[in-house]
Amino acid sequence: MKKFTKTAIATTLGTTLMFTTIMPAVKAEQVTPDISNWAIQTLNDGEKFGIFPIEWYYDGFRSTISTERLNSLMILTEKKIAELNLPKNEAFTPLKVTGDKTRGDIINQLYNIVAQYDLNVSEDAVKYMQERKVLQGSESGLMLDAKATTQHAVIFAVRLIQDTFEQANAGAKGVAWVVEDEDTKVYLLGSIHVGTPDLHPMHKKLTNAFKDSDGLFVEVNSLDPSGLDYYMEKAMFTDGRTIKDVVSEETYAKLEKVADQLGMPMEELALQKPWFISSNFSSMSLDGVFGLTPEEMAMHGVDIQFLLSAYLQQKPIYELEGMNAQVDMFDGLSQESQEQSLVEALDSILEPAEQTDEDVKIMADWFTNWVNGDIEKFAESLKEMNEDTSEFNEMLFGKRDEQMAAKLVEVLEKQQGTFFVVVGAGHFLVDKNIRYHLEQSGYKVKPFYQ
Repeated sequence: MKKFTKTAIATTLGTTLMFTTIMPAVKAEQVTPDISNWAIQTLNDGEKFGIFPIEWYYDGFRSTISTERLNSLMILTEKKIAELNLPKNEAFTPLKVTGDKTRGDIINQLYNIVAQYDLNVSEDAVKYMQERKVLQGSESGLMLDAKATTQHAVIFAVRLIQDTFEQANAGAKGVAWVVEDEDTKVYLLGSIHVGTPDLHPMHKKLTNAFKDSDGLFVEVNSLDPSGLDYYMEKAMFTDGRTIKDVVSEETYAKLEKVADQLGMPMEELALQKPWFISSNFSSMSLDGVFGLTPEEMAMHGVDIQFLLSAYLQQKPIYELEGMNAQVDMFDGLSQESQEQSLVEALDSILEPAEQTDEDVKIMADWFTNWVNGDIEKFAESLKEMNEDTSEFNEMLFGKRDEQMAAKLVEVLEKQQGTFFVVVGAGHFLVDKNIRYHLEQSGYKVKPFYQ
């Protein structure tokens, strides 16, 4: 397998550690966002659509929207809806807009975006937007003549996108299954731990299944900071050794080159273990590949979307593994395996030309197949992983799948209700995966979409 491909599989399908290390850093850099409590859930969904940057939250989000922001929002909203490739309404005549940034004028602009398609849109913009719950008033009424804040405009746009995708029976389907007995239903969703706006919004059937669930199961609850101390403790040498003592001279020389290239003092890296350095550097191979930073790709991941939704909806969150268990897996790798992963991560930075169009296409295909819910094509892309018998790959799957399946069997046997499970897609698709072990335990795992 090529350098980028192997690293990408490890970080996006095998483990949640890449985005759990990024998330605390992202949160630590931000001040309190200027958003209203009533808007949080909608904004959490909408910030994944790629129609506005989350930086807006920290700069006058509840102040009158600027012309520049409004123009950007409208262009990106129109682009997002155009992705549906809906048939055009040839009889459509655009409403006149003034650009005065009032709530009513923004509603007219959004109406012009959606009414150009054959969606049985009424001729009354305000009435249509009310019926579709895009425009919602308050005790003060609809306030159509009032200047719109950035928050108002974004909320309108997000609701319109969600509603239009729902009307078109569109949205990312994911790779999903369901298993149940007489009193328990468990939805199984294979995730990609990093993503792009193309993965959002998700199909209504998928999000409804989540809303109807009594709790969420994930590999690791990255919103719980309690495991971070253990993570950082295990990531560092505490026995007098340094990174120079455990890797070859050639690998250390590569590390020095990367540190110099990135402007990182070697003193910062000296006490870090190879698996920790490779985990951090692996994410850098994704920087800019899809027009996003590694942090942005982590924020567009499937796991974090459902974790944040569960948190906002006050659903219980359960861990199938937990941060400590995942850290112990990495820390338990042999020095040879840790160094091999480190070399691959370093080479992806030192030799970016090796990151070919074919490599990028593989990950793009993952996203496309996930959006389409094409399980067979998604599984096809993992064939090489099944052939990789390295210690690193055996750590990612195998025993982990058996152990996670055993916990789900316990849920089916001892719990009542509906539960939603989100773990890396590879855990449902590689050889002897979670589905295999559930079926070995006597349960029938059925496709979610039938």
